[in-house]
Amino acid sequence: MYNHQLETFIRVADAGSFNKAAEESYITPTAIIKQINLLEDSLGIKLFERTRRGLTLTKAGRSMYQDAKYIIQYCHDSVIRARNAMQEDSNVIRIGSSPMTPAQLLMELWSKVQTICPDIKFQIVPFENTPENAREILANLGTNIDVVGGIFDETMLHLRKCAGLELVRRPFYCAVSIHHKLAAKDRLQITDLYGENLLLMHRGWSHYVDELRDDLWQHHPQVNIVDFEFYSMDIFNRCENTNDVLLAIPGWANVHPLLKVIPVDWDYGIPYGILHSPNPTPAVQRFLDAAKIASKELYR
Repeated sequence: MYNHQLETFIRVADAGSFNKAAEESYITPTAIIKQINLLEDSLGIKLFERTRRGLTLTKAGRSMYQDAKYIIQYCHDSVIRARNAMQEDSNVIRIGSSPMTPAQLLMELWSKVQTICPDIKFQIVPFENTPENAREILANLGTNIDVVGGIFDETMLHLRKCAGLELVRRPFYCAVSIHHKLAAKDRLQITDLYGENLLLMHRGWSHYVDELRDDLWQHHPQVNIVDFEFYSMDIFNRCENTNDVLLAIPGWANVHPLLKVIPVDWDYGIPYGILHSPNPTPAVQRFLDAAKIASKELYR
């Protein structure tokens, strides 16, 4: 299901040398080197820096290492889930969960959903939040993951080739390091952001973010807006390490232990709900219908 040279790549990266990886694989170092060379040639990137002291991963190699581990584990898990699917109840809803899309945000719905559909069961499927994983998972909802809870708008749904059920409108908050001067406040005014670097997802990602961006540029130029490419743990680490301010939602309060998520006195927010396949299975559609009813009671 995947290029097995990836397994060799991970083994070499973990061992730190071709010889050690060869011993673990019970093949010759020459065979290991040939596989790595073929992988680098096919990808068009250099994965290792080769020195007399051994091997170290390049920046591209470090990125590939994380994704390769995910790809291999994801493929193994998909086979297990496929085999289990032959025996499992067809009413199991597989909920994708990552630091940015925690399943806990949907847990408050579960008891109400199960009251409406007592036969529905849930399975949590963890995944790593990277741009590549997000594109792959959201474009193939219904394959290994049925639904993901998260923020979205029409542009995101179109780009990700999925559908969304809005449950509630989440206000935009700001996240700051617990050591930041703003962390002493329980609520922020826009003027508190004057002179601060405010990290926003790049223009075109969400028109809700762009509305806030345009308002700040027009009426509050004292706020220094800094674009970034993707919500991941890296941007939360950057927020904590650089003392910048990060646009967030209240559901991300537990993503990073050294950040505080604070409400802001502005009228901006974004839809939060359930991302699913445009063609959900009957079981997923029942879940969505039940979630719509439950959310009216929960968020009214």
